Amino acid sequence: MQNRGLLKELIQSFCCLPGVGPKSAQRMAFHLLQRNRQGGEQLSRILAQALQEIAYCAECRTLTETKLCEVCANSQRDTGLLCVVESPADSWIIDQAIGFKGKYFILHGRLSPLDGIGPDQLGIDALEQRLQAGAISEIILATNSTVEGQATAHFIAEIAGKHNIRATRIAYGIPMGGELEFIDSSTLSHAFNGRREI
Repeated sequence: MQNRGLLKELIQSFCCLPGVGPKSAQRMAFHLLQRNRQGGEQLSRILAQALQEIAYCAECRTLTETKLCEVCANSQRDTGLLCVVESPADSWIIDQAIGFKGKYFILHGRLSPLDGIGPDQLGIDALEQRLQAGAISEIILATNSTVEGQATAHFIAEIAGKHNIRATRIAYGIPMGGELEFIDSSTLSHAFNGRREI
C-alpha cells in the first residue's frame, strides 16, 4: 500500500510540469520505473543540482549558474541594443533563430493587474536603471502579442521615451509559407500595420 502511495505521489509530481496531465505523468512515471531507472536517477540528480545552483543573472535576470550569464559576460555583444522578453526561453529562441547580437532583459512575466503582476514583479526598476546608465540606444520589445504583452510593451516604451531611447516592437503577422485565406483577421491586421518598404 505504501508503494502504491509513493507511485501516486510520483505521478502527481510530474503534473507540476506545464502541459503534463495525469495520463502523460503516469506514462513518464511508469517508463522511468519499468524501463529507465538509470535515466530516472540521472534526472533526479541533475534536477536537484540545477535547483540548488541555477539562479538569476545579476544583469539580465536569465537563468544561469554564474553571477553573469554567457550573454552578459560576452564583451562582443552590442551593449547599445537591449531586447526585452517575457521569459528566459524567449531569449534562447531569439538567439537561436536570428543570432541576435545585443543584450537581453528578462521580465519573468507580463503586466497583469488582475493576477497581481505589476511593474515591481517584473523588475521594471532594474530595467530603468539600465536605461539610465546611458549605454543603450535602442530597446527592442519582444513580448508576446497578447493583450498583456502589448500593454507591457507600451508601458516599457513610455519609460524608454523618458530617457530618449528608441523603442521598437517586433512585427507580428503572416508566418513564412502561410496562405492568406487561412490567416485570422487579427494576425492579418498586425501584418498590414507592421508593413515596411522592400
